[in-house]
Amino acid sequence: MDNLMEKIVALCKRRGIIFPGSEIYGGLAGMWDFGPAGVLLRKNIKDLWWKEMVQLRDDMVGIDAAIMMNPRAWEASGHLASFSDPLIECKICHKRFRADKEDEILDHEKTHKEKANWTEPKTFNLLVEARVGVVEEDKQTIYLRGEITNGAQVNFKNVMDSTRVKIPFGIAQIGKAFRNEITPGGFIFRDREFEQMESQFYIKPDQAEGEKCFEYWKQNRMDFLLSLGITKEKLKFKDHEKLAHYAKAATDIEYEFPWGFDEVMGIHNRADWDLSRHQEYSGQNLKVRDPETQEEYTPWDIETSGGVDRLMLVILMDSYKEENGRVWLELSPKLAPYTVAVFPLLANKPDLVEKAKKIYIDLRADFYVSWDERGNIGKRYASQDEIGTPFCVTVDFQSLEDDTVTVRFRDSGDQERIKIDEISGFISKLINEPRSSST
Repeated sequence: MDNLMEKIVALCKRRGIIFPGSEIYGGLAGMWDFGPAGVLLRKNIKDLWWKEMVQLRDDMVGIDAAIMMNPRAWEASGHLASFSDPLIECKICHKRFRADKEDEILDHEKTHKEKANWTEPKTFNLLVEARVGVVEEDKQTIYLRGEITNGAQVNFKNVMDSTRVKIPFGIAQIGKAFRNEITPGGFIFRDREFEQMESQFYIKPDQAEGEKCFEYWKQNRMDFLLSLGITKEKLKFKDHEKLAHYAKAATDIEYEFPWGFDEVMGIHNRADWDLSRHQEYSGQNLKVRDPETQEEYTPWDIETSGGVDRLMLVILMDSYKEENGRVWLELSPKLAPYTVAVFPLLANKPDLVEKAKKIYIDLRADFYVSWDERGNIGKRYASQDEIGTPFCVTVDFQSLEDDTVTVRFRDSGDQERIKIDEISGFISKLINEPRSSST
């Protein structure tokens, strides 16, 4: 679809899904604000992830670690030494780019009449610095977390000591992360402030068990993405040829964006890198004792990691439909910001408005419901289509006579007449519940 990204950006601004951060001041690169519809879509993504990863499993617990950590933790995890990108600068206009992004560099060179001249690549650390303390001269330099992994690793012992979990088990977390990206871009694909959904699944240090668990989580996360309604043919696995310093194995799940396949979610066998390093730097014993053999060992960690923002972009792109001038988001009802919208046929008829309002209020107990009485019914349908609302309920003059309403279906445009007291059950049957999973 031509100019898909431009259409998505325009729709998000028009329908209150995503706004440029601090826009009235000219914005700030890599920062985005999520509007009334956007915050609900994000919530639904996170709720579905959390339900599958924590609520429906016996072997996973959740935490919410602090964004600011003792800087020693980032030294232990290797972020101060290794969390970096190669940076080059155009000597003509002094714009900076990641040296490994060849397409972006080539596109930039086309903007100059003369041949671009680049500096030598330099290492650029992505951690965002902050200063904490009461007295200016005594403030301590710390870092906003570049990823949320460390929060789980440093709480491994706390979780083991305070709960009944035992190996194998996992720690799940959703939270903000910050990176001083050289070239944020692709709308919400690469940001400086973003949100991650991660799990760290701890197992005994065994090569065969590690490979088995790694393969399990690869398929589990692919199944999760498919359960959201994402097109199967646009998803694929890609193994890492060059492994990060912490990994024994790594695979990305990629989606086919307009610019090509790119990462949506990662699965990594981190082995004992994190717990061993934190044990060394903190001086705390993070080993586990086998209850049968009494042997002590440092567990291995199989990680799954995905960005809320990046997954949201995938969902927006994959669900965007356009036909004969009509635009709609073909979102799963599990994801749609509003499950149902309620309208009075005419806003200037008190009897219709009153009856529609009562339906609206009653349905709010079970669903997120949108109310709209602006303009004609066609414009209201179009507005709800563009934010992906699956069902629209219209109260008309027949409703006053027989307590029935018209339910209109987003994707087909078909309509069905049902009793008012059947609306909630009718809609509930049409919404697929998330599947359960366990190891």
